[in-house]
Amino acid sequence: MEFCVEDSSDVHVLIEDHRIVFSCKNPDGVEFYNEIEFYAKVNCKDSQDKRSGRSITCFVRKWKEKVAWPRLTKEDIKPAWLSVDFDNWRDWEGDEEVELAQVEHYAELLKKVSTKSPPPAMDDLDVSKACSLTLRFPFSPEKIRY
Repeated sequence: MEFCVEDSSDVHVLIEDHRIVFSCKNPDGVEFYNEIEFYAKVNCKDSQDKRSGRSITCFVRKWKEKVAWPRLTKEDIKPAWLSVDFDNWRDWEGDEEVELAQVEHYAELLKKVSTKSPPPAMDDLDVSKACSLTLRFPFSPEKIRY
């Protein structure tokens, strides 16, 4: 959750089991106060806030992980100032399938790599087209031929 108040001062964030209380002042001295009752219980001990010059970001962990909420607030009415950040949207229902597919793909790769098979035959290489190579090193006037 992000509260966008540039150059805020007197920032107070209180995250409790069922609500968050946020207050601050902008550079003009205007006070902001928001109290949000969450849809369900959150883990207040594993939640935190981080302040930057442009905003205050609150990381709130749900008590029951991987359970989608139909909305953030307890009330069915969304406040006008509240909007969804689709850049950080996470679809909980599809995540498990994607993770399982990634694990299966990784297991297949490991199986292919760990399968012991004979090394490739080198008898099909055309030796007549091989050329000699001269290496020169700046620290030694000697030529090394391979």
